[in-house]
Amino acid sequence: MANSDVHLQHISQQFNVDLRELRNHVLVMGGLVEKQVADAVEALVRGDSELAEMVRQNDNDVDKLELTIDEECTRVIAKRQPTASDLRLVVAIAKMVNDLERIGDESEKIAKNALQLLEEGEAPRGYVEVRHIGSHVGKMVHDALDAFARFDLDLAFEVMKEDKSVDIEYKTAMRSLVTFMMEDPRSISRILSVMWVLRALERIGDHARNICEHVIFMVKGKDVRHASLEKTEKLIERS
Repeated sequence: MANSDVHLQHISQQFNVDLRELRNHVLVMGGLVEKQVADAVEALVRGDSELAEMVRQNDNDVDKLELTIDEECTRVIAKRQPTASDLRLVVAIAKMVNDLERIGDESEKIAKNALQLLEEGEAPRGYVEVRHIGSHVGKMVHDALDAFARFDLDLAFEVMKEDKSVDIEYKTAMRSLVTFMMEDPRSISRILSVMWVLRALERIGDHARNICEHVIFMVKGKDVRHASLEKTEKLIERS
């Protein structure tokens, strides 16, 4: 259920410009962290040290964007004193930016583990799971940003449901790796690095879900952070 630009139309043309710039900066930051996730996973799976280093360096750009957008949110609230849906938009963006920055942090952790594995030697197991779950959470991040760009409640809810699937995939992969470590103690250090990567990916899925919860708050004015999927779905259906 897309709501187009209904949140971005005001009598004040400058207010329209401020909100559009704010939204566009979030999407730029989102595009950067989406690429960070994909590059971090690729660096690990391919054993690409240059790509891993690039992910780590680009995290500084993500941090700078977070600060810029935070300042913009503060300025819009101070100058425009937004109310109702406008205030929800600015508040939701401020929260989303924190989740995007955390996704960048988790991507950097994956890149660090990729570099460590290059030094220690490739892990004997877990790369298939990393690629699979990495692709899954990467799509979640992409769709969460799309839901924000289009104020699309249905897409936001679909991403929230996907987080359950990622949790199941993560737990299954971890059990498999623990079993392998018990069978081959020599692999423990390298397998632990892969497990930290899987943990980072699972957290990225959590942050994608959080972004979608902020989208629902932005559009509906309801906080669904601790609501069940069933209650959230009923809220959306009443739109």
